[in-house]
Amino acid sequence: MDSYLVFCFTVFGGFFAIMNPIANAPIFMGLCDGYTEGERKAVAFKSLSTAFIIITVFTIAGHFIFQVFGIGLPAFRITGGILIFMIGYHMLQGESSPVQKAVDPQPEAPEPKSTEVIEPSKLSIAISPLATPLLAGPGTIATAMNFVSDSQQPVLRSILAVIVAFAALCAITYFIFINGQKLVIFLGNEALSVITRMMGLILAVMGVQMLIHGIHGAIQM
Repeated sequence: MDSYLVFCFTVFGGFFAIMNPIANAPIFMGLCDGYTEGERKAVAFKSLSTAFIIITVFTIAGHFIFQVFGIGLPAFRITGGILIFMIGYHMLQGESSPVQKAVDPQPEAPEPKSTEVIEPSKLSIAISPLATPLLAGPGTIATAMNFVSDSQQPVLRSILAVIVAFAALCAITYFIFINGQKLVIFLGNEALSVITRMMGLILAVMGVQMLIHGIHGAIQM
């Protein structure tokens, strides 16, 4: 298989593990409790579009931003590795990591509202905690920048792969969010718990690998 195609699948898998849209669907449902279908779609679209913009900016200009603040890549990899490992560790324990999530409400069936007017206060949850730190938190940013810096592909091709992979995952996450109630009923709590732990294991390994690369780079400096 072409190495670039393998890289694209690897990027998508890494993003899928850290965003974990299936396990995050109940959180979205809980935050949008009582919203109409139109309001839930608006919140989902705004949160995912904001997350996409955040990841795109850091994917393209992340290294420039680090240079402005005098941050070295090894330091970022070490910090990012620790953050990603923490998220994965908490997911393995079946817990919500404070690094990744600000709230973890219990999902309830939404009740229809009498109006279709979307109030600004309702859309505010799309920025926080949904877009950040839930979807585009420190771990996701660290993962995006690490894929670009560690890739054996040309920089532009690596950036393109990261942006396209994240865009595809945002589209999938949108579909999962707006159909979250059906998904939770179909899978059940036990299946969601197993999926969360599997994603946690993948993230923990990714975090350790990033930490190793960071320490190795710091020693060579």
